[in-house]
Amino acid sequence: MRKSVLIEEKIARGSLWMSVLITLGILFVILFHIISEGIFYVSWEFLTEMPREMGKEGGVLPSIIGTVYLVAVALGVATPIGVMAGIYLTEYTRKGKFVSTIRFFTETLAGIPSIVFGLFGFLFFVIFLGWGWSILSGGLTVAFMILPTIVRTTEEAIKSVPHSYREGSLALGATKWQTIYKIVLPSALPGIVTGIILGMGRVVGETAAVYLTAGTSGFMIPTSIWDPTRTLAVHLFVLASEGISFEKAYATATVLVVLIFIINFIANKLMTLMVRKRQGAEA
Repeated sequence: MRKSVLIEEKIARGSLWMSVLITLGILFVILFHIISEGIFYVSWEFLTEMPREMGKEGGVLPSIIGTVYLVAVALGVATPIGVMAGIYLTEYTRKGKFVSTIRFFTETLAGIPSIVFGLFGFLFFVIFLGWGWSILSGGLTVAFMILPTIVRTTEEAIKSVPHSYREGSLALGATKWQTIYKIVLPSALPGIVTGIILGMGRVVGETAAVYLTAGTSGFMIPTSIWDPTRTLAVHLFVLASEGISFEKAYATATVLVVLIFIINFIANKLMTLMVRKRQGAEA
């Protein structure tokens, strides 16, 4: 009996390791293919010049700036709403049909294809409100897309905070909001930041919804949220789908991958600093 249990344990551990290796292998193959094909076409001029000849020549400076603007608008809208909604559902409501209904619709919203969000954004923001193709229209559309992710990760992060933290704070005379703001949220910060990073990555890589709401204008630098723009993902899609330049498409993909790595690196560093600062304050 003991021997069969050990064999079963080894099989389970081997299967888990195999899953990890397959996942990392697929990721490595994709990244290696993109970077090996595109790195030779990435240069300082490519990063700082305006595109020419429909993107066949020149660089991707407007797309880089447009991507940053779109991410800023989307996170600026989705982060406070998502975090506050997660706090409310976790700390201020009790289990029941109302909360179950909200979570059901939140999970349903997370599963809606991006093209549906794009169609909604096009009809509502671009046409009905008359904002046209703009950073604001695209930013609000993708903000709705990433909102469920931020809400769910905030909920799970807050649930992971031990109840003894809350009980100790309340026993010392703190109010419920003081307990949440000064005790619960700092402890749940790593999980919340993880959700924001996931949302940020989806915004950077989104194509369909941005194509329909922010436009495809990649030949001028946007100066306000009312200007149309072309993100790096949309620029890559246009170059590849229309056969304009596969070399520039691979170069754009390389820049996109590096940008996502930089964003994740900075976010993780900030999260680490916040956690260390909190641990130092507690000490």
